[in-house]
Amino acid sequence: MSNKENAAIGPLLSLLESRYAIRVLWALKDNHPQTFRLLQDSVGAITPNTLNTRIKELRAAGLLDHNQNGYVVTTLGADLLKRMGDLSAFATKWATSQAKKSA
Repeated sequence: MSNKENAAIGPLLSLLESRYAIRVLWALKDNHPQTFRLLQDSVGAITPNTLNTRIKELRAAGLLDHNQNGYVVTTLGADLLKRMGDLSAFATKWATSQAKKSA
């Protein structure tokens, strides 16, 4: 990987590695606005303080926004989620392989 690629991916990974950051984005992947309370329920087990912090960080990064109906992913956030779309299929394969190892 080039220095330019490292410089670009490093900050993105740092943001996404923050606790619950990916879950917040994933909860909004269907592009339906969610209120703070609904988003908190969608993410599950996240404190209001942590959710508020993640929202601020994701908004500052241009991945999340708030409109009259609630929180939504931006065009940039939707692009990231689209690229992560295969994660669900991979997770199923991975879970199956892990179950086979345990058996």
